[in-house]
Amino acid sequence: MIYTELYENIRRKGSFLCVGLDTDPAKIPACVRERHGDASMLAFNKAVIDATAAYAVAYKPNIAFYEAEGVSGWQQLAETVRYIRSTYPDIFIIADAKRGDIGNTADRYARAFFETMDFDAVTLAPYMGSDSIRPFLKREGRWGIVLAMTSNKSAEEFETLTVCSASGHSHPDTASMPLYERIIRDTVSSVDSEFGDSRSRLMFVVGATRPEKLAEIRRYCPDHFFLVPGVGAQGGSLEEVARHGLNSHCGLLVNSSRGIIYASSGEDFAEAAGAAAADLAAQMRALL
Repeated sequence: MIYTELYENIRRKGSFLCVGLDTDPAKIPACVRERHGDASMLAFNKAVIDATAAYAVAYKPNIAFYEAEGVSGWQQLAETVRYIRSTYPDIFIIADAKRGDIGNTADRYARAFFETMDFDAVTLAPYMGSDSIRPFLKREGRWGIVLAMTSNKSAEEFETLTVCSASGHSHPDTASMPLYERIIRDTVSSVDSEFGDSRSRLMFVVGATRPEKLAEIRRYCPDHFFLVPGVGAQGGSLEEVARHGLNSHCGLLVNSSRGIIYASSGEDFAEAAGAAAADLAAQMRALL
């Protein structure tokens, strides 16, 4: 999916909601576990997807919840992606995998998520530099989503450290900057120089719990999409995120996981998920 297609879906639905499928077997309602046994993750996901697809423009399975279940988990993840593709083909699918290796390993990760499993995007850790990102950007319509300023409490231990501008990548407005800014500026510059317009290949993770950072980042990264976790259970404000982060093509995918998929633990879990998604989408429509 390219940039303009993603924006058109947002415009058509009046929503920039990403539903996180952090499907924990221990939190799946008992009624689902009793009926579906070892296939409970898939059954739960399908019910949640059907209930929320009218309001979501993206789904984001957190890979850890599936790989923790071994072969069965991977199979149910693959079936979840196939279900979205076949039933709701206009929805963007993100593998929240936070991969960060290089060389042939990165190439194989990219092949696994883009070719074998058919995700649109993969979250990436940039610690090893551009070699850990480039292999994920070679396919037209597939995206790398790079961790920049995240929503967790300990993010400031590293992400806000002051660093120098890169040699050969000087930025005239500043000789030093926070690490997350260096990551964003240099990644955009590198991808633009190699692939052309990076907006259809590259997003950044910017957490909702630091909305003032969104405004700051928008000044030097005006056009790219941001994947924004932290609204809801982590305390981030949707209104503040929109006020500081929206651009002329929306430019935001705001993720909500627990607040939607675990809105109820009873027989009405899917209905409750749909209602929670509808409420968020209505707020987004007003903000757009």
